[in-house]
Amino acid sequence: MTASSRVAIDPFGVDIPAESARLRALGPVVPVELPGGIPAWAPTGYDALRSLILDPRVSKDPRQHWSLWPQLGEHPDWGWILGWVGVINMLSTYGPDHTRLRKLVAPSFTARRTEAMRTRVEEITEELLGKLAEAGSSGETVDVKAGFAHPLPMQMICELFGVPEHLHDDTGRLIAAIMDTSDPSPAHAASVQQQIGTVLPALIGYKTEHPGDDMTTELIKVHSEDGDRLSDEELLYTLLLVIGAGFETTVNLIGNAVVALLEHPDQLAAVRAGEIGWDAVIEEVLRVHPSIASLPLRFAVSDITVEGVTIPAGDAIVTTYAAAGYDPEHYGPDATSFDARRGADDHLAFGIGVHRCIGAPLARMEAAVALPALFARFPDLALTWKRDELRQVPSFIAYGWQEIPVRVTS
Repeated sequence: MTASSRVAIDPFGVDIPAESARLRALGPVVPVELPGGIPAWAPTGYDALRSLILDPRVSKDPRQHWSLWPQLGEHPDWGWILGWVGVINMLSTYGPDHTRLRKLVAPSFTARRTEAMRTRVEEITEELLGKLAEAGSSGETVDVKAGFAHPLPMQMICELFGVPEHLHDDTGRLIAAIMDTSDPSPAHAASVQQQIGTVLPALIGYKTEHPGDDMTTELIKVHSEDGDRLSDEELLYTLLLVIGAGFETTVNLIGNAVVALLEHPDQLAAVRAGEIGWDAVIEEVLRVHPSIASLPLRFAVSDITVEGVTIPAGDAIVTTYAAAGYDPEHYGPDATSFDARRGADDHLAFGIGVHRCIGAPLARMEAAVALPALFARFPDLALTWKRDELRQVPSFIAYGWQEIPVRVTS
């Protein structure tokens, strides 16, 4: 298959498992077209993706290594990608630049600090469960995403970063707009850039005037032992990355786990009986329903040959986490099935190597608190829609449900 015969990726992400299977049938690395017509390469299996993520010849810096970067302005429908690659943070840098930024930011995400937040996660969880119980007390259908999976990580990330109440809704809308890949129009791209340029400077300005014990305050004043610090642009886009990654991914992790367990009552019963641990549930959800299905973009620094397919220098690469989790050669013929007994904790959902997500412990901790509390509070929890009625969020990047209607009482 040649680069000229590219496969268009569904911008709505309607059926990510089926799309992954179609691409895998075409080869280990397939030329694809992202929303707006952006050309890229998509690895379709676990080994191919893992090798590319770990390959030092793969960069995240479009300014240095994307051959089409100078042409971006000539393609109005490519503007949506700027929220992902037109930024300066750990997600879009390479080599020494990435090492420097990660060194400055990582101390704010220590395991000790994450564990210290457990009590607050438990408190918010109990508050939200009480509200869910009240809303569904008469048998009404409630949306467990809107009432639980979304507000828990949203409240935590806002407290963690000191986001004032008047910016909560704007912050949520900004992250949702970036994740939405269904509209590659210049108007949508302009709206996203306008929100980035409004919401985050407002947060930085507020925390500069009202510093506190929060990560935004830390990042504003952070510096290394040799005096290095984040520039204004780096600070802005680092906040965009860590707030978005720390919020949206946990929403989907919790929501996807709820749906998976309700769809598999035998496994839920085994979890409740103590035969399967909650950690195993979380890892299997991350494998088969990763919060981020695919992430744009990485770039070939030089020609790279993967399983007989050569990606030319300067071409873009999609990190296809969902496809890797569905690989039957790595996880067996039932790779697309949820099986919490599988023990497949080698998944790539949080990345691997130097770009491994620094917020992964926080996401796991929040899910490990939220899920057992939810299922303990509502032993008769049940979906009120059939599985094929649930709607995927409009994105090939994010992997989750727009709403999860449930009954919390029998």
